[in-house]
Amino acid sequence: MHILDVIGELFSDEISIAVANTNEYMYYLPSKRIDLKIKPGDPIKEGTLAYRALSKGQKVSEFIHRDVFGVPYHGMAVPYLKDDRLEGCVLAIYPAYTDGKSVVTVKTGDGWKPISFNDVRHLEYKDRKTHVYTEEFQGIHSNSLQEFEYLLPREFFIRCHRSFIVNVNHIKHIYPDSHSTFMLELDNGTRIPVSQSYSSYFRKMLGF
Repeated sequence: MHILDVIGELFSDEISIAVANTNEYMYYLPSKRIDLKIKPGDPIKEGTLAYRALSKGQKVSEFIHRDVFGVPYHGMAVPYLKDDRLEGCVLAIYPAYTDGKSVVTVKTGDGWKPISFNDVRHLEYKDRKTHVYTEEFQGIHSNSLQEFEYLLPREFFIRCHRSFIVNVNHIKHIYPDSHSTFMLELDNGTRIPVSQSYSSYFRKMLGF
């Protein structure tokens, strides 16, 4: 299993790795972000990602509710064969911090204000604080942008710069900039840069 330890090191911050045969887990490496407390020898429970992949005999990518392992998670399980016979599956498990949440609560001058994910236009890290922007409001939050990458729905929010995360639903136009970078214009006129280190990822996520 040494090669799995090496692979696990590549994703140790956010993704847990598991390997199972058709009956039980044989290997598990938890990440810093999520730990399902699986132990080698634990049986595969009905309703888990491994169970679904083995039952269907094909790759499965799903959200699993907290009633299975006590915490909600997203993951992918891929079955493997030997001589055309199902032998088990390999799993990648990552956290689902958005389960049951649809708002981010920010600090205001006299208290706190919950803001719907849909209303958040972008987030900016400056002056050692994360600033959350909507059409009519700006507040601060103690989370770093890296923590927000796990908190916010990935289908809507994209990291485009070391100092910015943007809600793609509020992008009005994308302009080319120098050195393979871009400038985003939001629907309220705000302009946000896409840095060179994030430009390839940004283009892939938006499909252009």
